[in-house]
Amino acid sequence: MMAKVTKITKTILTDVIRKRPANSFKGTYGKIALIGGSRNFGGAIIMASLAAVYSGAGLVTTITDPSNQTSLHDWLPEAMFVDWDQFEQAEPIIKAADVVVIGPGLGTDNHAFDILTKVFGLAHKDQKLVIDGSALTLLASNNLSLPKDSTNILTPHQMEWQRVSGIKIADQTPDTNQAAVQKLNAITVVKSHRTQVYADGQIFENTGGTPAQATGGMGDTLAGMVGGFIAQFSDTPKAVLAAVYSHSAIADKLAEKQYVVLPHQISESLPKFMHKHQAE
Repeated sequence: MMAKVTKITKTILTDVIRKRPANSFKGTYGKIALIGGSRNFGGAIIMASLAAVYSGAGLVTTITDPSNQTSLHDWLPEAMFVDWDQFEQAEPIIKAADVVVIGPGLGTDNHAFDILTKVFGLAHKDQKLVIDGSALTLLASNNLSLPKDSTNILTPHQMEWQRVSGIKIADQTPDTNQAAVQKLNAITVVKSHRTQVYADGQIFENTGGTPAQATGGMGDTLAGMVGGFIAQFSDTPKAVLAAVYSHSAIADKLAEKQYVVLPHQISESLPKFMHKHQAE
Protein backbone atom coordinates (compact mmCIF):
# COMPACT_ATOMS: atom_id res chain seq x y z
CA MET A 1 0.00 0.00 0.00
CA MET A 2 1.28 3.44 -0.93
CA ALA A 3 1.89 5.85 1.93
CA LYS A 4 -0.64 8.67 2.23
CA VAL A 5 0.82 12.11 1.53
CA THR A 6 -1.01 15.22 2.82
CA LYS A 7 -0.50 18.56 1.06
CA ILE A 8 0.75 21.47 3.20
CA THR A 9 -1.52 24.43 2.44
CA LYS A 10 -1.99 28.02 3.56
CA THR A 11 -4.25 26.95 6.45
CA ILE A 12 -1.14 25.83 8.38
CA LEU A 13 -0.20 29.50 8.85
CA THR A 14 -3.17 30.67 10.93
CA ASP A 15 -3.13 27.28 12.63
CA VAL A 16 0.38 28.01 13.97
CA ILE A 17 1.14 31.75 13.90
CA ARG A 18 -0.55 33.46 16.83
CA LYS A 19 -1.03 37.11 17.74
CA ARG A 20 1.45 37.92 20.49
CA PRO A 21 0.00 38.34 24.00
CA ALA A 22 0.35 41.82 25.50
CA ASN A 23 2.15 40.60 28.61
CA SER A 24 4.96 38.79 26.79
CA PHE A 25 8.72 39.49 26.79
CA LYS A 26 11.73 38.15 24.86
CA GLY A 27 11.88 34.99 27.01
CA THR A 28 8.35 34.11 25.85
CA TYR A 29 9.59 33.54 22.30
CA GLY A 30 12.41 31.14 23.01
CA LYS A 31 16.17 31.06 23.29
CA ILE A 32 18.04 29.74 20.25
CA ALA A 33 21.70 28.83 19.88
CA LEU A 34 22.89 28.49 16.26
CA ILE A 35 26.18 26.69 15.74
CA GLY A 36 28.15 26.70 12.48
CA GLY A 37 30.00 28.97 10.10
CA SER A 38 33.59 27.81 9.78
CA ARG A 39 36.11 30.33 8.46
CA ASN A 40 35.12 29.68 4.83
CA PHE A 41 31.37 29.31 5.36
CA GLY A 42 30.44 32.20 7.62
CA GLY A 43 27.59 33.24 5.35
CA ALA A 44 25.68 30.05 6.10
CA ILE A 45 25.38 30.63 9.84
CA ILE A 46 24.68 34.35 9.32
CA MET A 47 21.77 33.49 6.99
CA ALA A 48 20.43 30.93 9.48
CA SER A 49 20.73 33.47 12.31
CA LEU A 50 18.95 36.14 10.24
CA ALA A 51 16.07 33.74 9.66
CA ALA A 52 15.81 32.89 13.36
CA VAL A 53 15.70 36.57 14.41
CA TYR A 54 13.35 37.70 11.62
CA SER A 55 10.94 34.85 12.30
CA GLY A 56 10.56 36.18 15.83
CA ALA A 57 12.79 34.13 18.15
CA GLY A 58 13.26 35.95 21.44
CA LEU A 59 16.99 35.55 22.11
CA VAL A 60 19.44 34.41 19.47
CA THR A 61 23.08 33.47 20.10
CA THR A 62 25.38 32.53 17.22
CA ILE A 63 28.28 30.26 18.13
CA THR A 64 30.76 30.46 15.28
CA ASP A 65 34.31 30.99 14.12
CA PRO A 66 35.72 34.28 15.48
CA SER A 67 36.36 35.49 11.91
CA ASN A 68 32.58 35.87 11.50
CA GLN A 69 31.95 38.24 14.42
CA THR A 70 32.14 41.53 12.49
CA SER A 71 30.00 40.31 9.58
CA LEU A 72 27.44 38.81 11.93
CA HIS A 73 27.02 42.09 13.81
CA ASP A 74 26.94 44.10 10.57
CA TRP A 75 24.08 41.97 9.31
CA LEU A 76 22.39 41.28 12.61
CA PRO A 77 23.05 43.43 15.67
CA GLU A 78 20.23 41.53 17.41
CA ALA A 79 22.24 38.30 17.65
CA MET A 80 24.76 37.62 20.40
CA PHE A 81 28.11 36.14 19.39
CA VAL A 82 30.16 33.42 21.05
CA ASP A 83 33.56 32.26 19.78
CA TRP A 84 33.31 28.53 19.19
CA ASP A 85 36.96 28.12 20.15
CA GLN A 86 35.95 29.17 23.69
CA PHE A 87 33.63 26.22 24.11
CA GLU A 88 33.44 26.55 27.90
CA GLN A 89 31.65 29.89 27.31
CA ALA A 90 29.32 28.32 24.77
CA GLU A 91 28.38 25.33 26.92
CA PRO A 92 25.97 27.05 29.39
CA ILE A 93 24.30 28.91 26.49
CA ILE A 94 23.76 25.65 24.59
CA LYS A 95 22.38 23.95 27.72
CA ALA A 96 19.98 26.83 28.42
CA ALA A 97 18.70 27.05 24.82
CA ASP A 98 15.16 25.89 24.01
CA VAL A 99 16.33 25.24 20.45
CA VAL A 100 19.77 24.45 19.04
CA VAL A 101 20.39 24.70 15.28
CA ILE A 102 23.64 23.01 14.27
CA GLY A 103 25.21 22.52 10.86
CA PRO A 104 24.98 25.55 8.55
CA GLY A 105 28.56 26.09 7.37
CA LEU A 106 29.89 23.89 10.18
CA GLY A 107 32.30 22.05 7.89
CA THR A 108 33.37 18.42 8.23
CA ASP A 109 36.84 18.63 9.76
CA ASN A 110 37.87 17.27 13.18
CA HIS A 111 37.01 20.55 14.89
CA ALA A 112 33.48 20.42 13.46
CA PHE A 113 33.10 16.79 14.54
CA ASP A 114 34.30 17.67 18.03
CA ILE A 115 31.70 20.46 18.32
CA LEU A 116 28.89 18.23 17.02
CA THR A 117 29.64 15.43 19.51
CA LYS A 118 29.83 17.94 22.38
CA VAL A 119 26.46 19.44 21.37
CA PHE A 120 24.90 15.95 21.16
CA GLY A 121 26.27 15.27 24.64
CA LEU A 122 24.61 18.42 26.03
CA ALA A 123 21.18 17.81 24.43
CA HIS A 124 18.37 17.22 26.95
CA LYS A 125 14.66 16.45 27.08
CA ASP A 126 13.46 20.08 27.16
CA GLN A 127 15.39 20.84 23.99
CA LYS A 128 14.70 20.78 20.27
CA LEU A 129 17.68 20.12 18.06
CA VAL A 130 17.69 21.11 14.37
CA ILE A 131 20.43 19.25 12.48
CA ASP A 132 21.30 20.68 9.07
CA GLY A 133 23.99 20.84 6.40
CA SER A 134 27.42 19.48 7.21
CA ALA A 135 26.22 18.23 10.61
CA LEU A 136 24.15 15.67 8.65
CA THR A 137 27.20 14.62 6.64
CA LEU A 138 29.21 14.19 9.88
CA LEU A 139 26.32 12.26 11.43
CA ALA A 140 26.25 9.85 8.48
CA SER A 141 30.00 9.44 7.90
CA ASN A 142 30.72 8.74 11.59
CA ASN A 143 27.64 6.57 12.24
CA LEU A 144 26.68 8.83 15.16
CA SER A 145 23.50 8.14 17.08
CA LEU A 146 21.08 11.03 17.51
CA PRO A 147 20.68 12.28 21.11
CA LYS A 148 18.04 10.19 22.87
CA ASP A 149 16.33 12.84 25.01
CA SER A 150 15.91 15.88 22.76
CA THR A 151 13.30 16.35 20.02
CA ASN A 152 15.40 15.97 16.86
CA ILE A 153 14.58 17.62 13.54
CA LEU A 154 16.68 16.81 10.46
CA THR A 155 16.65 19.11 7.41
CA PRO A 156 18.58 17.27 4.66
CA HIS A 157 18.55 17.94 0.96
CA GLN A 158 18.25 14.75 -1.08
CA MET A 159 22.01 14.02 -1.21
CA GLU A 160 22.37 14.52 2.56
CA TRP A 161 19.33 12.31 3.05
CA GLN A 162 20.99 9.64 0.89
CA ARG A 163 24.01 9.76 3.23
CA VAL A 164 21.92 9.62 6.41
CA SER A 165 19.32 7.07 5.29
CA GLY A 166 21.33 4.99 2.81
CA ILE A 167 18.50 5.46 0.27
CA LYS A 168 19.74 6.53 -3.18
CA ILE A 169 18.06 9.68 -4.53
CA ALA A 170 16.32 7.67 -7.28
CA ASP A 171 14.82 5.37 -4.64
CA GLN A 172 13.63 8.10 -2.25
CA THR A 173 9.89 7.51 -2.22
CA PRO A 174 7.43 8.36 0.55
CA ASP A 175 7.42 4.68 1.61
CA THR A 176 11.19 4.15 1.70
CA ASN A 177 11.75 7.52 3.39
CA GLN A 178 9.07 6.82 5.99
CA ALA A 179 10.69 3.53 6.98
CA ALA A 180 14.07 5.26 7.46
CA VAL A 181 12.52 8.12 9.45
CA GLN A 182 10.86 5.68 11.84
CA LYS A 183 14.23 4.12 12.64
CA LEU A 184 15.74 7.55 13.29
CA ASN A 185 12.78 8.71 15.38
CA ALA A 186 13.22 12.30 14.20
CA ILE A 187 11.03 14.81 12.37
CA THR A 188 12.63 14.90 8.92
CA VAL A 189 12.36 17.57 6.24
CA VAL A 190 13.58 16.13 2.90
CA LYS A 191 14.23 19.19 0.74
CA SER A 192 13.62 19.08 -3.02
CA HIS A 193 11.49 21.04 -5.51
CA ARG A 194 8.55 19.47 -3.62
CA THR A 195 9.84 19.26 -0.07
CA GLN A 196 8.37 16.52 2.12
CA VAL A 197 8.07 16.52 5.90
CA TYR A 198 7.93 13.27 7.86
CA ALA A 199 6.47 13.79 11.32
CA ASP A 200 4.41 11.78 13.82
CA GLY A 201 4.02 8.86 11.40
CA GLN A 202 2.56 11.15 8.73
CA ILE A 203 3.93 12.51 5.46
CA PHE A 204 3.31 16.08 4.30
CA GLU A 205 4.27 17.63 0.97
CA ASN A 206 4.89 21.30 0.36
CA THR A 207 2.81 22.86 -2.41
CA GLY A 208 4.95 25.94 -3.05
CA GLY A 209 8.45 26.70 -4.24
CA THR A 210 10.11 28.20 -7.29
CA PRO A 211 13.28 27.61 -9.34
CA ALA A 212 14.17 31.20 -8.37
CA GLN A 213 15.12 29.68 -4.99
CA ALA A 214 17.91 27.55 -6.49
CA THR A 215 20.72 29.49 -4.88
CA GLY A 216 23.20 28.91 -2.05
CA GLY A 217 21.91 29.64 1.43
CA MET A 218 18.26 28.63 0.93
CA GLY A 219 18.66 25.62 3.20
CA ASP A 220 20.51 27.60 5.86
CA THR A 221 17.64 30.08 5.87
CA LEU A 222 15.08 27.30 6.22
CA ALA A 223 17.02 25.76 9.13
CA GLY A 224 16.99 29.13 10.92
CA MET A 225 13.28 29.56 10.22
CA VAL A 226 12.49 26.08 11.54
CA GLY A 227 14.45 27.01 14.66
CA GLY A 228 12.58 30.30 15.05
CA PHE A 229 9.15 28.76 14.56
CA ILE A 230 9.68 25.81 16.94
CA ALA A 231 11.08 28.18 19.57
CA GLN A 232 7.83 30.17 19.59
CA PHE A 233 5.01 27.79 18.76
CA SER A 234 4.28 24.84 21.00
CA ASP A 235 3.15 22.25 18.45
CA THR A 236 6.56 21.30 17.04
CA PRO A 237 5.48 19.23 13.98
CA LYS A 238 2.99 21.91 12.91
CA ALA A 239 5.57 24.67 13.49
CA VAL A 240 7.98 22.83 11.17
CA LEU A 241 5.26 22.61 8.50
CA ALA A 242 4.49 26.32 8.86
CA ALA A 243 8.19 27.23 8.47
CA VAL A 244 8.52 25.07 5.34
CA TYR A 245 5.35 26.57 3.84
CA SER A 246 6.30 30.18 4.72
CA HIS A 247 9.80 29.79 3.23
CA SER A 248 8.44 28.89 -0.22
CA ALA A 249 5.32 31.10 -0.07
CA ILE A 250 7.49 34.18 0.47
CA ALA A 251 9.85 33.07 -2.32
CA ASP A 252 6.93 32.50 -4.71
CA LYS A 253 5.70 36.04 -4.06
CA LEU A 254 9.17 37.57 -4.57
CA ALA A 255 9.68 35.49 -7.74
CA GLU A 256 6.70 37.19 -9.37
CA LYS A 257 8.97 40.21 -9.87
CA GLN A 258 12.49 38.76 -9.53
CA TYR A 259 14.47 36.33 -11.66
CA VAL A 260 16.28 35.01 -8.58
CA VAL A 261 15.26 35.14 -4.90
CA LEU A 262 18.07 35.62 -2.40
CA PRO A 263 17.82 33.77 0.92
CA HIS A 264 18.20 36.89 3.09
CA GLN A 265 15.26 38.47 1.23
CA ILE A 266 13.04 35.66 2.51
CA SER A 267 14.17 36.39 6.08
CA GLU A 268 13.61 40.13 5.67
CA SER A 269 10.07 39.47 4.41
CA LEU A 270 9.15 37.29 7.39
CA PRO A 271 7.91 39.91 9.90
CA LYS A 272 5.31 41.31 7.47
CA PHE A 273 4.36 37.85 6.18
CA MET A 274 3.82 36.50 9.71
CA HIS A 275 1.86 39.61 10.70
CA LYS A 276 -0.44 39.12 7.74
CA HIS A 277 -1.07 35.44 8.57
CA GLN A 278 -1.39 35.55 12.37
CA ALA A 279 -4.52 34.30 14.10
CA GLU A 280 -6.04 35.65 17.31
